[in-house]
Amino acid sequence: MSDLKYDVLGIGNAIVDVIARAEDDFLVRQNMNKGAMALIDEPRAQAIYQAMGPAVEKSGGSAANTIVGVAGFGARAAFVGKVKDDKLGQAFAHDIRAAGVAFDTPFANDGPSTACCYVMVTPDGERTMNTYLGAAQNLHPSDVDANQIAAAAFTYLEGYLWDPPHAKEAFRKAAKIAHDAGRKVALTLSDAFCVGRYRDEFLDLIRNGTVDLVFANESELKSLYETADFDTAVKALRQDAKLAAVTRSEKGCVVVDKDATVEVPAAPIVKLVDATGAGDLFAAGFLSGLARGRDHRTAARLGALAAAEVIQHIGARPEVSLKDLAQQHGLAL
Repeated sequence: MSDLKYDVLGIGNAIVDVIARAEDDFLVRQNMNKGAMALIDEPRAQAIYQAMGPAVEKSGGSAANTIVGVAGFGARAAFVGKVKDDKLGQAFAHDIRAAGVAFDTPFANDGPSTACCYVMVTPDGERTMNTYLGAAQNLHPSDVDANQIAAAAFTYLEGYLWDPPHAKEAFRKAAKIAHDAGRKVALTLSDAFCVGRYRDEFLDLIRNGTVDLVFANESELKSLYETADFDTAVKALRQDAKLAAVTRSEKGCVVVDKDATVEVPAAPIVKLVDATGAGDLFAAGFLSGLARGRDHRTAARLGALAAAEVIQHIGARPEVSLKDLAQQHGLAL
């Protein structure tokens, strides 16, 4: 077995977020499903960009945000995702490396441009996302380096990878390499509509042990088990998953395994500004804690702390040192 080089390695869609504030009637006019992520083509992407208000560009992508958070806690992090050798692709690569993350996936020299997600943030802090996958959907199994995966305590995969077919193959390849090396595999369900598209496949990944740790929010979990009752969904999850962490916004989170349910409250905030990245950063804290040998409750507290930080400003990546934040709260890794 190779030496442990990384605490967490993430594989996901490498995306640059284009974020703008919007009123609810803008979503209605644009036929957007509030709070959801929709996949769009290039013409639709251009139309949304022209219609939206002043925007800021920030590197994003669900798993990439998580991995930047992991590095922010001082843990060792790597990311695998595809960008084109264009302006946004160069910006993405610069940002993730500047955050202290190893990023070695080769640039695409031809084909579609770097992926973009147009994020509308309504006054209530809810985010509605429209994603043009572009170059991200050309992530291929050949981009997965066996030695790198085997050297990571956790390989973390996003449910959104199930949309592009080659990325799904890369996901399966990485999971097998990780398990063959005695490592763990984590999956985030990403989005309730994503769960709706791939429910049976996600359940199969959880039940057959391809995934050791599942992240979900309340709506994703209810979608997975097609129930409106949270307790019913948790009961089903306990039967299926080795370990799961379910976030519940201001209600905090529950950590579920075969033996117990641990409830951890949300960390206090001054004001909700933008919910983008809350789940991503919760996963960052939880994974960082587990990778460094912390118990489930402590790992969840680290997750809650990171989620609270990210929802108090625009954008899905932390703006303060998570390592320092953890120390301030007696949770140093």
